[in-house]
Amino acid sequence: MNKFSASESFAHGQGARTALLLVQLGTPDEPTPTALRRYLREFLSDPRVVEIPALVWKFILYGIILNVRPRKSAAKYAAIWTKDGSPLRVNSVKQAKLLKGWVGEQGHDVDVVLAMRYGQPSVSSVLRQLREKGMERLLVLPMYPQYAAATSATALDAVFKELALWRNQPEIRTIKHFHDDPGYIDALAAHVNKHWERDGRPEHFVMTFHGVPRRSLTLGDPYHCECLKTGRLLAERLGLTKEQYSLSFQSRFGRAEWLQPYTTTVLAAVAKKVKGRVDVFCPGFIVDCLETLEEIALEGKEDFHAAGGGEYNYIPCINDDGNFIASLGQLALRHMQAWPTKQLAPAEAKVANADLLMQKQAAAALGSTK
Repeated sequence: MNKFSASESFAHGQGARTALLLVQLGTPDEPTPTALRRYLREFLSDPRVVEIPALVWKFILYGIILNVRPRKSAAKYAAIWTKDGSPLRVNSVKQAKLLKGWVGEQGHDVDVVLAMRYGQPSVSSVLRQLREKGMERLLVLPMYPQYAAATSATALDAVFKELALWRNQPEIRTIKHFHDDPGYIDALAAHVNKHWERDGRPEHFVMTFHGVPRRSLTLGDPYHCECLKTGRLLAERLGLTKEQYSLSFQSRFGRAEWLQPYTTTVLAAVAKKVKGRVDVFCPGFIVDCLETLEEIALEGKEDFHAAGGGEYNYIPCINDDGNFIASLGQLALRHMQAWPTKQLAPAEAKVANADLLMQKQAAAALGSTK
């Protein structure tokens, strides 16, 4: 048996495709305990996500967490589920479709596809589909503006793990992060300003990012610094003083210390000192999901009011915003420079097809049947 796999449809002289692979976190297939158990088992078994000795963690995961958390998580997902499915999946599919259209409008012939690090469609299945289409060049874009080992790195791990099994690997490039990309910052600012033009400016603005264990910072993970930079740049673009906004970290899990200040603590403090409206926004999440729609929009509002706060307004994630799609497209095209992605004119296509035919004939003369 061959150790390395190959395309089933490979043929000498076939055209070489370029692909942009968007890798998002993932989502359960449905808001049920069974689906959540399957999803959480894959997610929480990733050593990039939980850096605890394997034997100890397996006892905790299989003995406690997977027997308790799926039912609780399923109820939370049910609260934000849409008729079309998970908000993360729905919004991510829209982004990929719009990005494909934007790239095409700029005159580039690139396959833009979406994969999930956990759940479906898996990274492996999507990459194999691209291989069958003749992919020779691959740009991987983890859909996390700020780099973290538990998000961006594990997305790339999944890509490299699959490609390690291939006989004919594509040329590959990766985008590590885009936390300070001017297009991304401008898109965030325009998105927030659109809401403020309609509703007026709030008295205070809270930016909340997903948290990670504090230990990751001391070990060299740049996530904390990149979140702070995104927050500072966005505040500057919005014309906010340091007194007019707060930055915090949400979604703690377990007993270890995570990045601070915690969002729950910040919201409680803001509730006591701010009399007017408070707007809350999640710049690090590029699509709405459980952590934004349930944890911040619903639970955050309850916590804020319980602490004595007044008007609380959640600003949705950037999702399918046109400015953001354009910024992603520009980012991708910069990383594809020198790759032959331009759509060919009829005369150029004729020459290219002739070259491919010659390659096929040369291979056949050497005995190839493909």
